[in-house]
Amino acid sequence: MASMWRTNYHAGAFLRLPTIASPGTAGRTREYTRKTAVETISYEEVEVTEPQEGGTRTGVRQVQVDSEAAGTRLDQFLMRLLPSVPRSRIFRIVRKGEVRVNGRRAGPEHRLQENDTVRVPPVRVEAEPAPGQPARVSPRILDIVQASIISEDERLLVLDKPAGVAVHGGSGVSFGVIEALRALRPKEELELVHRLDRETSGCLIVARKRSALRTLHELLREGKVEKRYLALLKGHWNLGHTRIDVPLRTDIRVGGERTVKAHSSGKEAVSEFRPVQWFGKRATLVEVSLHTGRTHQIRVHSAHAGHPVAGDEKYGDEEFNAELKKAGLDRMFLHAHSVSFDWPQGGVFSANAPLPPDLATVIDGLSRPVRRSRQ
Repeated sequence: MASMWRTNYHAGAFLRLPTIASPGTAGRTREYTRKTAVETISYEEVEVTEPQEGGTRTGVRQVQVDSEAAGTRLDQFLMRLLPSVPRSRIFRIVRKGEVRVNGRRAGPEHRLQENDTVRVPPVRVEAEPAPGQPARVSPRILDIVQASIISEDERLLVLDKPAGVAVHGGSGVSFGVIEALRALRPKEELELVHRLDRETSGCLIVARKRSALRTLHELLREGKVEKRYLALLKGHWNLGHTRIDVPLRTDIRVGGERTVKAHSSGKEAVSEFRPVQWFGKRATLVEVSLHTGRTHQIRVHSAHAGHPVAGDEKYGDEEFNAELKKAGLDRMFLHAHSVSFDWPQGGVFSANAPLPPDLATVIDGLSRPVRRSRQ
């Protein structure tokens, strides 16, 4: 086997360590480590109240967890139980301790066991829609979501989610992909397997069975689901095939808005970058594999490496974004182009979604030679 060097970046200096390359691997692989994390800024959390008009207020309920719901996170259990209650409101009642599991406080990530008793406090819920009528989802969104389904079997649905459509309601959005799917298929118990940012397009998996949801969540926790993205980054990426291992703080709010920061006290976050195509010094198209699934992970890791994602208004470069906007980029250039895994019971699952036309047009434009005006 061929040997190569791996460069570990540290604060103030870097240490070169020998490692062994896998067959067929060439070039350098550089690894950003936890020691490179930047310091975060101070912040304050702003509470956002939910409107209370309309609907009815429920009483206190004691709900017993059945075998189908066993293993479900508390927040997901509550969202299924209270589909018309905003996600932010559900997190608030959990955080305040109004929800109890077997008489004790529990966090939103707490996994329920069969026969657990969940105390659900009084909450205001919207009236049920008339039979056959979608639950407050616009016909336009219903049409978009229906057309975005690219694959389905008895266990899963796969959508090529368009940019600009949220995966679920909340944070100022009345409804998203999952609400639209439930309106389209009211007799099915559909659940998001994972999430995508609102401005990210591409492969989104939805479970059609609780058993499939539990299996996929277990595979995700074990890092056995391969998710690959295409992203256009600022500048000429000269880091080669690079693994970025920088922890992320995802619990920060700046002015009431969620902001993710690279910080040594954060949760583990690992991304693998492979350059696909260079466009001179202007930009680089890269493929990114996620080994963890933190909020805004690719966007923050890219910016941390000095190559922010094109069109990213939160973590990106304003001047670069303005330049790409002139080239036809009207949104963030981040696309989930493939997802794959092995079913524990046997069989391989794989789905992919090509670059949508708006992003492909930007690539075509960047590929054309730059015409220089004659003096």
